[in-house]
Amino acid sequence: METQTALAIPDEDNCITVYVSTQLPEITQNVVADLLGIPYHNVRIISRRVGGGFGGKGMKGTHAACACALAAFKLRRPVRMYLDRKTDMIMAGGRHPMKAKYSVGFKSDGTLTALHVDLGINAGIAPDLSPLIPAYTIASLKKYNWGALAFDIKLCKTNMSSKSVVRAPGDVQGSFIAEAIIEHVASVLGSDTNVVRRKNLHSIESLTKFYSDSAGDAPTYSLVDIFDKLASSPEYQSRAEAVERFNGGSRWKKRGISCVPITYEVTLRPTPGKVSILNDGSIAVEVGGVEIGQGLYTKVKQMTAFGLGELCPDADKLLDKVRVIQADSLSIIQGGFTGGSTTSESSCEAVRQACTVLVKRLKPIKEGLEAKSGAPVPWSTLIAQANMASVNLSAHAFWTPDPAFVKYINYGAAVSEVEIDVLTGGTTILRSDLVYDCGQSLNPAVDLGQVRSQPISTSTCYC
Repeated sequence: METQTALAIPDEDNCITVYVSTQLPEITQNVVADLLGIPYHNVRIISRRVGGGFGGKGMKGTHAACACALAAFKLRRPVRMYLDRKTDMIMAGGRHPMKAKYSVGFKSDGTLTALHVDLGINAGIAPDLSPLIPAYTIASLKKYNWGALAFDIKLCKTNMSSKSVVRAPGDVQGSFIAEAIIEHVASVLGSDTNVVRRKNLHSIESLTKFYSDSAGDAPTYSLVDIFDKLASSPEYQSRAEAVERFNGGSRWKKRGISCVPITYEVTLRPTPGKVSILNDGSIAVEVGGVEIGQGLYTKVKQMTAFGLGELCPDADKLLDKVRVIQADSLSIIQGGFTGGSTTSESSCEAVRQACTVLVKRLKPIKEGLEAKSGAPVPWSTLIAQANMASVNLSAHAFWTPDPAFVKYINYGAAVSEVEIDVLTGGTTILRSDLVYDCGQSLNPAVDLGQVRSQPISTSTCYC
């Protein structure tokens, strides 16, 4: 993970260009302009890559950008800054510590009837993106059918560094609180924890009640099947028995195995995309999202090649002609922010729509050339002919989600086997198995990397 960094270069006409490692180019542009007292169009924010984000290059990136911009604006000289690791860690803040008190009602068979949670969230000295955390936490907590659910959440201002979003912000804490309550109920009843979990997974009716805006249709609700695939498998049972045998013969080291379901609610956001075909047939693409290691640019390049593929007789080679341009706040506006696990799909859809416009413009020319020659038209020939005919070879799209489908839920479950040294407290994750319903993947290789890295990233909260 690279630390926060920025380079500010003053320009003529009271303008300034800032190269900054940020997930929020548009917001950074606004903050810098407000600081300098100049119009937004006088500030250009360029973010080529982030060098590792996970939320830490969100609002925190504006500090470095503002410091460099102010110095460069006053001195009329380029100013560059990068933070040393210690300063960066102090400023980053990390995840939000939480304190939860709960009252839970349940029946003798393990069925939950009611839950009340009082939650205090340590936001640190300044808000940052803390106002988003309560909703994310509750969305994760609702993965079980609690019957009746009530909660009281307070964001607390403290004398600590400002906390920020970190991968799956609030969702990690909410899931932990839910599992702690389930474990407590199972312990009181003397029941198997998985039995209590399984009994209180949502039906489609209760899911619609708890997630009214994002539940979707019954065929899309896959959590129960996923959980059963893991928790009810013969392999899980044999591993659980092996854990019991190990604990019976080991005094200072103990093992445990657990199966945990996951729901992750996400929100789609309006996203711009621009596709431009140059005279030599090469293609420049711009999107509102920023590449933070999630494979955004790879997916956007593939979507561009797919969207224009029907115009090219050798569509497989079209991918090599595509270049995704760095995020530029003056070149493409309303880019929003990169985060929340939906930037890639939104950007790809915006690019697909832009490609559709270009196909509509170019298809008549392609058909006319093919009618004359009786053979497939090379891509370079098509573009040259379109350029001579003064066809607009650049298309912009601004994709907005269907109001009825702004939110949806991701489902998954994981089985983890863990060993703890009771003398030192040292914890070792021996094995984890994860099943995730990814829907229709845009790039399975990229998405598999994201799925594999998530448990590693979030498990550090508890080790």
